[in-house]
Amino acid sequence: MFESLAVYLKEGAGLSDEELDLVRQVTIERKLRKRQYLLQEGYASIYNCFVAKGCLRLYRIGKDGAEHILKFAIENWWISDCESFSTGHPAQGTIDALEDSEVLLIKKEDFEALTRRIPKFQRFKERLDARNYDATQRRILSNISETAEERYLNFIKSYPQFYSRVPLHMVASFLGVTRETLSRVRQQYLKS
Repeated sequence: MFESLAVYLKEGAGLSDEELDLVRQVTIERKLRKRQYLLQEGYASIYNCFVAKGCLRLYRIGKDGAEHILKFAIENWWISDCESFSTGHPAQGTIDALEDSEVLLIKKEDFEALTRRIPKFQRFKERLDARNYDATQRRILSNISETAEERYLNFIKSYPQFYSRVPLHMVASFLGVTRETLSRVRQQYLKS
């Protein structure tokens, strides 16, 4: 399971075999069954999670009982409740597996130690943080300035790998529209 993270870090951060050994020493392998929780709302997010295989989601249940999906993560993606991970406060979201998954976990203190010991890992983390910030900003701008159709088209263009793996009602939740609205948008798109 670690091999997928090793390849990812070798290609993305240029880590040497010795540096990868340092990462391996602090990495915890875990298998999740479909619908199994990795993190529940109210508990601190103490791990940064790398998805080796499978698909996970980060979501929150609103006061009205509606599910609001904040993020999906598939192979070679990271997922955590970022605020909880950085502050140690209880998580406001829940992470669960949408399919049987294999993940690699690194505790917060170990992740921080890796950034201090391995300068390339620190630079890689900074690039990852910047990409996450950019994606969050794009998502906010999309939600406040685009129609449901534009959001859907951008979603399938930007994330084609999710199309066959994520149920329609979850895509709707991620896009901030009702399932009925998304069904109508999809039908119009398929006709054109």
